[in-house]
Amino acid sequence: MPAMIPEQHNHVATIENIPAESISTTPTLLQRMRKVFNRELLLSLALGQVLSLLICGIGLTSKYLADDFQANTPVFQSFLNYILLFLVYTTTLAVRQGEENLLAILKRRWWKYMILGLIDIEANYLVIKAYQYTTLTSVQLLDCFVIPVVLLLSWFFLLVRYKAVHFIGVGVCLLGMGCMVGADVLVGRQQGLGEHKLLGDLLVLAGATLYGISNVCEEFIVKNLSRVEFLGMIGLFGSFFSGIQLAIMEHKELLKVPWDWQIGLLYIGFSACMFGLYSFMPVVIKRTSATAVNLSLLTADLYSLFCGLFLFQYKFSGLYLLSFFIIVLGLILYSSSSTYVAQDPRVYKQFRNPSGAATDTPSAGPLEPSVTYTSLGQETEDGPRIRVA
Repeated sequence: MPAMIPEQHNHVATIENIPAESISTTPTLLQRMRKVFNRELLLSLALGQVLSLLICGIGLTSKYLADDFQANTPVFQSFLNYILLFLVYTTTLAVRQGEENLLAILKRRWWKYMILGLIDIEANYLVIKAYQYTTLTSVQLLDCFVIPVVLLLSWFFLLVRYKAVHFIGVGVCLLGMGCMVGADVLVGRQQGLGEHKLLGDLLVLAGATLYGISNVCEEFIVKNLSRVEFLGMIGLFGSFFSGIQLAIMEHKELLKVPWDWQIGLLYIGFSACMFGLYSFMPVVIKRTSATAVNLSLLTADLYSLFCGLFLFQYKFSGLYLLSFFIIVLGLILYSSSSTYVAQDPRVYKQFRNPSGAATDTPSAGPLEPSVTYTSLGQETEDGPRIRVA
């Protein structure tokens, strides 16, 4: 036994002589992983997938209405959603007092919300209409055009500055989407082929562009004004203009619908999912960004596919699972780093002209503080909120 004591002492001495840098390497790596995979990231990913599930419900109810009951009524379906938004959020604004009252908001910026309402209506209509002319694969691919639209509009109008990791994350998400489309081709899932494929493709691109404009405007409003104001104004102008469009374009289609309790339940299910999507999306956009939300929505087609395996006997491919994990990986990469927002116009000008100072703007007074927020949520803001004139 005494002979073992020196051996134990030497063993302890050997451990103590290990360099401190080698001992601290593992905890540092774990700390970095914890910083990326934190509660905020997981919550944001989960919220984005809730939106995808709501879109899946919208797609399934629409497919049943169109295929099983020949009810091709995209404008009427959107009209039901806008009516619900009007009843809940517009009436909420109407009973408010002060500057947030409905009449006060209309007096200051009614024409802006009128344009935004028209954009939102036509974005929904164009993409749904495109299914009559082009393939499902083309719609899935071209609908991704909304992501570069949101990136560009966020850069120029919201003054968001991205890092390399954000573009890598976007690229990985689009790679996952391409993998899913490739799986569709391999299993022969080419529904929706029409006689005028080019027209259908152009409709998708136009709808995606309008979606991008609507999403960026929504991000600005919910982060600087209020979620209820956005939804109330969309409900007001959306119900008005979609009602006019419905009376002009779809009144005959409504007469052809074989109304019964099943169709009624499908319309109720569609309206519930659409209302949930519109009500919940501003919450997620305020926590993250319009870009992060649109990246999350790429998984909606996969959820529709998984449901279709049981409901419509779709064929399965392992590429679908691979594409899901690739999209999630891209979301993690995008959300792992913060984006920079230059709120002051002089900061923006200096960013655009880094070689020289902005000499054409007054230099008196300090620059208004800029805001740095991650794609997970906005940090503490010292400067005043931007108000819309």
